[in-house]
Amino acid sequence: MTRRFLTMIGAFGLVVGLMAGTPAWAVNPDEMLSNPVLEKRARDISQELRCLVCQNQSIDDSDAELARDLRVLVRERLIAGDTNEEAIDYIVARYGDYVLLNPPLKPETYILWASPAVLAILALLAVFAFYRRKQREASNATTSLSRDEQARLDEILGTSNGDKKS
Repeated sequence: MTRRFLTMIGAFGLVVGLMAGTPAWAVNPDEMLSNPVLEKRARDISQELRCLVCQNQSIDDSDAELARDLRVLVRERLIAGDTNEEAIDYIVARYGDYVLLNPPLKPETYILWASPAVLAILALLAVFAFYRRKQREASNATTSLSRDEQARLDEILGTSNGDKKS
């Protein structure tokens, strides 16, 4: 391998490594609690709650303003004496089960649990229909010619029964 290629691979690795580390910077120092036990509990809770703006990140990993507000709210609940479950229940009562990264399976959340499978099935059906249509178009294009069409084609190409005329 060339030195230039290895340098590019190294640079790419560095960029990916830096990008992977950025979510840890989401919690601002002014949000952190002075009590390390409460801060650890707050971080554990924040890992379970979804950022409603980013939708696929925890509030602990998100830089969105709403995620910051939720992190502060969790810390306020813990300072007020709530248990982890009580703090989570308080947030869920305000924002619904969707705020949980792992929502419970109950009738109100069936759509949250079923939507990935439904979307995957719809995507597979679309791919199947696409290839089926392409196959049908290809088979229609290769249908055999009538005798008159074949004779006319042979005449144009100057062939007779697949042989070239001299």
